[in-house]
Amino acid sequence: MSDMNDPNQDPNQESMASVPPPVPAAPVATAAPAAPSANPAEDPAADMESAHGSSFLWFQAVPSWMFSLAVHTVILVILGLMVLVTPEEEMPSLTSVMTKNDLIEEIVDDLSEPIDEPVEITPTETLEVETEVNPIEDVSEVEEIDIADDVEAPVAAVEFENIANQVAPQTDLLSSTESVTGSGLTGRGAEAKAAMVREYGGTKESEAAVAMALKWIANHQNPDGGWSFDHTADGRRNCTCGNIGTLKTSFNGATAMALLPFLGAGNTHKKGAYKKQVEAGLYYLTRSMKVNGATGDLTDAGGRMYSHGLCAITLTEAFAMTKDRQLMAPAQMSLNFITYAQDPVGGGWRYKPRQAGDTSVVGWQLMALKSGHMAYLNVPKNTIAGCYKFLDSVQANSGATYGYTTPGGGHATTAVGLLCRMYLGWKKDEPALVRGVETISKWAPSKSDMYYNYYATQVMRHHGGPLWDKWNKTMRDHLVATQELGKGQCENTGSWNMGAGHGARVGGRLYNTALATMILEVYYRHMPIYAQQAAEDDFPL
Repeated sequence: MSDMNDPNQDPNQESMASVPPPVPAAPVATAAPAAPSANPAEDPAADMESAHGSSFLWFQAVPSWMFSLAVHTVILVILGLMVLVTPEEEMPSLTSVMTKNDLIEEIVDDLSEPIDEPVEITPTETLEVETEVNPIEDVSEVEEIDIADDVEAPVAAVEFENIANQVAPQTDLLSSTESVTGSGLTGRGAEAKAAMVREYGGTKESEAAVAMALKWIANHQNPDGGWSFDHTADGRRNCTCGNIGTLKTSFNGATAMALLPFLGAGNTHKKGAYKKQVEAGLYYLTRSMKVNGATGDLTDAGGRMYSHGLCAITLTEAFAMTKDRQLMAPAQMSLNFITYAQDPVGGGWRYKPRQAGDTSVVGWQLMALKSGHMAYLNVPKNTIAGCYKFLDSVQANSGATYGYTTPGGGHATTAVGLLCRMYLGWKKDEPALVRGVETISKWAPSKSDMYYNYYATQVMRHHGGPLWDKWNKTMRDHLVATQELGKGQCENTGSWNMGAGHGARVGGRLYNTALATMILEVYYRHMPIYAQQAAEDDFPL
């Protein structure tokens, strides 16, 4: 049915369809109208009319919301097809655009004075190091100390073939004392250092010895920024200091060991009289790191995991002291490698990753983990739990003494074990710790074993009391008295030679000098663990 209100409708259309036209008698000039189609379905006009009417009915019958839904559905389908055919841009990832070397370069790019090529170290003659340390008053004359000749050597079972004696425990708990308040490495600042030297038993002679030792170490840095236990190598063939270390392939370990005394005295790559030397050394270590995913391996052919432990301590300390974001990545990656390398069964560490552990290597790795924890880096709980498990496996006398790979009582391993227990949370009045401290006091300092001396000095200093006072006077004054002064063409002033004792042959003069210097820095390198009102910052367990 057509719409009568349609203005396009012909009013004569219906009569034309029902009344046949008359037959003309003759042809006319105008053509007759065309007859309607016999089949309405084939008539275009009829189709248009029918379609128009149907559309009107459809729009009248369908609710408006359904029509809106249909329209929006069509629009969404069209937009979806457009998204599907739009080419997706590939987002570059850090790992896709940076090689391992690029990553290390990025890590060190933001050092205060970037080093783009090997650094020629300025001879120490141009270094102005203050040897008069103030303020320290009322210091008595330094006397020659006669250390007993019958000090026992470490047990033969302890194998120190690979710079096992180059340990440097670094950090401790948040602590406060009556005169010095701070955390971890706060004592290394100039103001705190002077107060702590006075309070804990240092002298102006011991501080002058530290200053001379730092000059000697700086003067034996290699042109590439690293150090070697063979301090005549790499451009220093004219060195006549003597007592060269036999471990000639442990460049990472030697470099880390040389850097630790600088850090201990408050020098970083940001400040201090030796900031250029520290900067070059840190650059050397970061360039030497073998990056594999999130781990950074600093083992070397000579020191293996010993070297890595030293390097990890160095990087985490430097980061903790400066908060330099460019050191954060290598420091964390070095800790990640320690976690990876831990023996999954016994909880320790040894020469190679995942070997059953020994006490000497465990000491290195644990101190690195403690440094990292103090610097707010990530240290997994399970890794620390493994340290407890290992120490339990090598303790003797209910924890008062420690062996190398089995329960025992070696001098060096006992000192390592006790210090580890202190950092892992043993209280000052723990019976086993008290007995262990008494045992070390009876053994007394050694004339030649600097590894034992270093660890034992840490234990005695943190425990404090009359036994520490006795130990400190003997140890401190012996080192001051035996420091060499101006012998040889190379001016060995400031260095130490401990003869053929443990580690002396392997690490040589650099090794002995670094450890002796850190012993004399013991007053301020770490805040005391058991100080008054100490606030513990234990490992997360």
